[in-house]
Amino acid sequence: MIGAPLHAGYHGINIDDVADVDILPGWRTDDGGHIVGLRIRLAPGWKTYWRAPGDAGIPPRFNWRRSKNLAGVRYHWPVPDIFHQNGMRSVGYEGEVVLPIELTPKSAGKAIALRARIEIGICEDVCVPVTFRLSTDVSGAGAPDARIQSALNARADTAAEAGMRKVSCRVDPIADGLRLTAEIDMPQISRNEVAVFELPDARIWVSEASTQRDGRTLRATADLVPPNSKPFALDRSSVRITLIGSGRAVDIRGCAG
Repeated sequence: MIGAPLHAGYHGINIDDVADVDILPGWRTDDGGHIVGLRIRLAPGWKTYWRAPGDAGIPPRFNWRRSKNLAGVRYHWPVPDIFHQNGMRSVGYEGEVVLPIELTPKSAGKAIALRARIEIGICEDVCVPVTFRLSTDVSGAGAPDARIQSALNARADTAAEAGMRKVSCRVDPIADGLRLTAEIDMPQISRNEVAVFELPDARIWVSEASTQRDGRTLRATADLVPPNSKPFALDRSSVRITLIGSGRAVDIRGCAG
């Protein structure tokens, strides 16, 4: 089922010509959940964004409130690419991307009525926010889908899989927030590693991280600025760090003081 954009045109751009969004129905999992795939297909030269898109990107947003028999949603993001444009960095995908989504029903064995409002950014020379509404019912055992499975296989490595020994974070107050410096003891994943910091509170602005490597140790630093532009208490265990480079990524959850 293809989602229809709520805005058919934007600044002279016909959205129907550059982006299609639909749901691949997927299959029921052994624990009674269901895996579907959100497929985004883009015209040549266009890209869309990862969950933490960088200063030059538009973060995707998902609203499932109108769905029925849906207790939970979990996203399995494939490894993204790094883009550079006008001196800014963004994180995302080009061409076609499938985002596997794990659905947990309130009542196992019954159909899930998916009713979604999905907001994404798409970008060529200009960046355009687009909203799609998707509506479909998910029921039955379904069947394996190579497109969804390929996207699941393209996940980031865990810290253990990447050979990480230790990660520690230092927090320093700055005039309008905090400066967070992570030291990560693990092998290099590429010549051009990029570190992305994420916090549970999306209202806190996180700067593009600078990185420096010395042997096994990667040092990454970013500024964190909350809405009131003041230093704040940071739970280091809630910090998520993703290292990205050359088609590979490493997902690091939390860091010690």
